[in-house]
Amino acid sequence: MIAGAPVIVVARWQVSGDVDQVLDIVARLRSASLAEPGCLSYEAYRAVDAPDTVLLVEQYRDSEALYEHRASPHYQREVLEGVLPLLLARQVQILHPHDAHAAAPQPTVPPTP
Repeated sequence: MIAGAPVIVVARWQVSGDVDQVLDIVARLRSASLAEPGCLSYEAYRAVDAPDTVLLVEQYRDSEALYEHRASPHYQREVLEGVLPLLLARQVQILHPHDAHAAAPQPTVPPTP
């Protein structure tokens, strides 16, 4: 990742069961994530044309803040233990703002746990 550049995470989850249960977990995750000093925003959306799909758009100060988020107890509990077993599919993209990306070589992105 580009050192010092903001990091945007776009995660698309296709839920296999109760979407409301996943959204309840996301509400807890959002509150805990926004309390992190490096989390700048955390929004969840439900697709109008695919009600079993949840889209998360998160922004972090930099790659270190994203690493700290993924290592946090609430991420481990809510995402890895709570949400992942309820999903049919999961896509995660790690993005940088275009201006930060254009100024540096292609970053190497660590795999999503």
